[in-house]
Amino acid sequence: MSLLVVGLSHRSAPVSVLERAALSADAQIKLLQDTVAAEPATEAAVLATCNRIELYADVDKFHAGVAELSTLLAQHSGVGLDELTPYLYVHYEDRAVHHLFSVACGLDSMVVGEGQILGQIKDSLARAQELHTAGKLLNDLFQQALRVGKRAHSETGIDRAGQSLVTFGLEQLAAGGDVRQWATGRTALVIGAGSMSSLAAATLARAGVAEVVVANRTFERAERLALLLEEQHGHGVAEDEDTAGVTARAVRMDAVADELTRADVVVSCTGATGLVLTAETVAQAVEGRTGAPAAELDGSGDGASTAGRTKAALPPTSVGTEENCPLDLAAVQPGFSLMGEAAVAGMDAATLEQHAAWAAGGAVDRRERRGPEADAELITALAVTAATVGRIPERRRPEPVAEIPRPAPAVFLLDLAMPRDIDAAVHRLAGVRLVDIESLAEASADAPMAADVDQVRRIVSDEVAAFGAAQRAAHITPTVVALRTMAADVVAGEIARLDGRLPGLDERQRSEIRQTVHRVVDKLLHAPTVRVKQLAAEPGGAGYADALRTLFDLDPETVAAVSRAGDSTEKKDRPA
Repeated sequence: MSLLVVGLSHRSAPVSVLERAALSADAQIKLLQDTVAAEPATEAAVLATCNRIELYADVDKFHAGVAELSTLLAQHSGVGLDELTPYLYVHYEDRAVHHLFSVACGLDSMVVGEGQILGQIKDSLARAQELHTAGKLLNDLFQQALRVGKRAHSETGIDRAGQSLVTFGLEQLAAGGDVRQWATGRTALVIGAGSMSSLAAATLARAGVAEVVVANRTFERAERLALLLEEQHGHGVAEDEDTAGVTARAVRMDAVADELTRADVVVSCTGATGLVLTAETVAQAVEGRTGAPAAELDGSGDGASTAGRTKAALPPTSVGTEENCPLDLAAVQPGFSLMGEAAVAGMDAATLEQHAAWAAGGAVDRRERRGPEADAELITALAVTAATVGRIPERRRPEPVAEIPRPAPAVFLLDLAMPRDIDAAVHRLAGVRLVDIESLAEASADAPMAADVDQVRRIVSDEVAAFGAAQRAAHITPTVVALRTMAADVVAGEIARLDGRLPGLDERQRSEIRQTVHRVVDKLLHAPTVRVKQLAAEPGGAGYADALRTLFDLDPETVAAVSRAGDSTEKKDRPA
C-alpha cells in the first residue's frame, strides 16, 4: 500500500473555486466513508480548512487512486470533475509526507508560520479515528506531522515569519498602519462564535477596541464568547495602561443589520453556505452611518465578483488499470517505499507519450464513459504536473486597471469565511474597505519570508527521511518476527526429538541442552536480522522483506498473521 494525497488549496485554485468546493462536516464524513469503501483505498483522512481541501489515502494503485480520489472530491464538493481537475494537485509517497509536514509547519499557509493549522490537523486525525478510516499509516503520518509542526514552532522563529490570518487581516484593514492605534476606541462586530471568530474577538480586544458585539445563529454561544471577553479583556482587567478594557455583549443574527450602522469594524467567519452580508445590506449600513447613499465605484479592479466567470470544458479523469503500464510501478513494494515516487516524478517526454498511448488503449471512465483519448490526455497532464511543480500553476490574473481614488472608509470589513460571508461586490462601494480571503492571498504573496523558513525546511526534510525509514523498517518487522518464530519452532521440534531418543537425561542436562541450542540459533540470527532492518530502512529497501521470505521459505500467511496481530494490538492500545 502507498500514501496518496489529492487536493486543492489557495496556491492552486482561485477563491471562487475553493469556496464552492468547501466541505461541510457531514460532507467530510460521507467522503471518508466513501473513500475507504472504494476499491483502491484502505485508509482515508480529510484535511479541510478555509484555504485547502485535501484527501489522504492509503492506496494499492496509483492511477486508480488518483482517479477515484479526484472523482470523490468532485462528487462531495459539488464542483464538476471537469472543472475541478485543473486545480487539483497530486502528491505520492515521500512527496505526500513532505507536503503534510510542510503544511503542519505553516510553510504552505496563506500566512507563513501560522499555527492554527496544527489544531486543524489534529481535528482531521480525530475525525478519521472516530470513523475508523485511519489505520496504521495515516495514524503514524498525522501524529508525526503534529510533532514536526510543534518542533518547527519551538526550535525556530517561524512564528515571526507570519501571523495568524486574523492579525494579518487587521493589518491589511489598517493599510499598513499600527493596528493598535487604528483600532483603539472603535466598535467591532464579530459575526460567528467559532474558533476563528473567537480569535478575532480576542485579537480586537487586545488591540484596544472599546466594544465587541458578538452575533451568532446560536445565541448561547454568542453569550459565552461575550462573557469570556469581558472576563479576560473587560474594564479593570486591561493588559496595559494604554488599554482601557473592552465591553462585550451578544446579539442575535436578526440584529446584525442594525448593529452594522454602529460598528466601525466587522469580522465575519461563519459556516454559512450563503452570503451573510449582501452588498445591499452593507450599503444601507453605510448610509445609516453617513446619512448619504453609498456610491458605487465603477471600474474598480480590485474586487469584481468572479461568479460570472466561465471555464472551458476539460476532459474527465480516468480509472486506469496497471496492466502493461509503461511507468515503473513494479518498483512500488508493499508497504511504504520511497521508490513509489517513480510513478509521478522524473518522467521524460518519451515515457509520457508511452503513458498516454497506454491509457488511450485501455482506460475508459466507468462513470461517464468518456473517450479514452480524453482520459489519456488528463492522466498525462496530472503526471506532468506532479513531476514538475507538484500542482497546477495558478492562472494569471488580468492586469489591474488604474485604481480609482476612494474616500476614507466609514466601515472596515474582514471576511475570513470560506465560502465567503460578505458579497465581493462590497469592494466597489465607496466608504467601505473589505479584506477577504482573496485579497489576503494577494497581499501575502508579496510578504517577505523570514530566514527561519529555511531552517524549518531542513527540519521537514530530515523528518520526512526519518518517517520513511521508520515505515520501511516497520514493514520488515513482521517478516523478522515470523523468521524467529519459525526458528523457535524448529528448536522446539528438535528438543522434543532429542527427549525421545535420550530419555535418560536428567532435567539439568535437558535445560543445558535447550539453552545451548537457543543460544546458537539466536547468535546465528542476530547479525542478519539486525542488518536486514538497517538495510530495509534505507531508500529502496522494501525488497529485503521479500528476499528474507524467499531465502527462509517463510509462509506468507504467517507473516500476514503477525501483521494483523500488530495492527490489532495497536488499535486496542490506542487512546480513544
